[in-house]
Amino acid sequence: MPNFIYGVDFGTTNSALAILDLDKNEVVKVFTMPSVLFFPDLEGGFAYFTGKKAIEKYVESKSNGRLMKSIKSVLPIKSFTHTIIANKVFKPEDLVALIMSALKKQADDYLGVIVTKAVIGRPVVFSEEPEKEAIAQKRLENAVKLSGFEEAKYQMEPIAAAFTYERSLKKEELVLVADFGGGTSDFTLMHLGANKSHDEIVQGGIYIGGDNFDSKLMWHKGTPHFGRGVKEKFFQKLVPLPLSYFVNITTWAKMNFLNTNKMREAIRKSYFRSGDDPKVKNLLTLIEKNLGYYLFQKVEKTKIDLTKNDTATFAYQEDDIDFKEEVSVKEFEEEIIAEELEKISAYLDEFLLKNNATYESIDSVFMTGGTSMVRALQNVFLEKFGEAKIKSGDNFNSVAMGLAYSYEKLNKG
Repeated sequence: MPNFIYGVDFGTTNSALAILDLDKNEVVKVFTMPSVLFFPDLEGGFAYFTGKKAIEKYVESKSNGRLMKSIKSVLPIKSFTHTIIANKVFKPEDLVALIMSALKKQADDYLGVIVTKAVIGRPVVFSEEPEKEAIAQKRLENAVKLSGFEEAKYQMEPIAAAFTYERSLKKEELVLVADFGGGTSDFTLMHLGANKSHDEIVQGGIYIGGDNFDSKLMWHKGTPHFGRGVKEKFFQKLVPLPLSYFVNITTWAKMNFLNTNKMREAIRKSYFRSGDDPKVKNLLTLIEKNLGYYLFQKVEKTKIDLTKNDTATFAYQEDDIDFKEEVSVKEFEEEIIAEELEKISAYLDEFLLKNNATYESIDSVFMTGGTSMVRALQNVFLEKFGEAKIKSGDNFNSVAMGLAYSYEKLNKG
């Protein structure tokens, strides 16, 4: 009888599932999908879509429904107990399970058998607060059960990436694995090699990832086009528009906080009190027409363009919103995301010092995760370790494959 297990990497931006043939110790297939859900507005009915199909249906419907992304980021939020969609109550774990189940079904259909064993990835830190950390882990475990996995083991995502990298090694090395995702930057220091038993030295992480870079780019280059800096007349005085408007449009998920009757009415009043300023009208249009997803597609595209080019154009044109901003790599690195880069760099310095490691003592650095492609982040590591030590693999599938490869060791306990 075929003998398979799954490695499941549920990510903030994308998720992946690797199928491991245990008899051959070989990954035979990897399935990936954006970590996105779409619930269309239906008269008297209920439906949902996942991954690319969710995005396609959202576009086809002209934003007529509810699109959800970055779901992983709500796992540690204690106050986010549930959301109601089409009169149905969804807990955070229910939302995660919809995506995991969709990946599992693809894999089961591909194999022609139902696989109920898996190794599930998790970041080194969901939250720096112990209570929130525990809440996130419990919700993840609940989601895994809801997805149909009867036997599940959990592995830190950077350790999983290390197992993938190890398969390329010819000798023992002290390796720093740096896994950069949408929500976190995770580090693991390990001895790896053909004759090693995966000696883990230490692991750590910081709650900064690609979503933070997107948020900063939106703050610096996007929010001025939606009214940041505009003043409204309030009790005979000119005062800046509420800062909460702009904080809440720096991430796609937070835009939902503005899409309530109370907040939309507040923005309408601000538009009137600003003398019908067109930038405030942009904000109103953004919220009322539910255009946040399209806007953040442009934000992310700008960030990605800057991984390859010295300049990029952040341009957005939808309904009556129309603006264009040029962004240089220099500005992006030295102004827009400088604070986040410094925090990651400082954390890494402290991480190594705390664990009696030096830049010279580390043989190689394996960088993985979609955010690892950001040039400014790569430069931090090039300056610290030198080009010869920097290694990379499949930025999007390394973790899922490593999770599958780690099954045997976890099973031995």
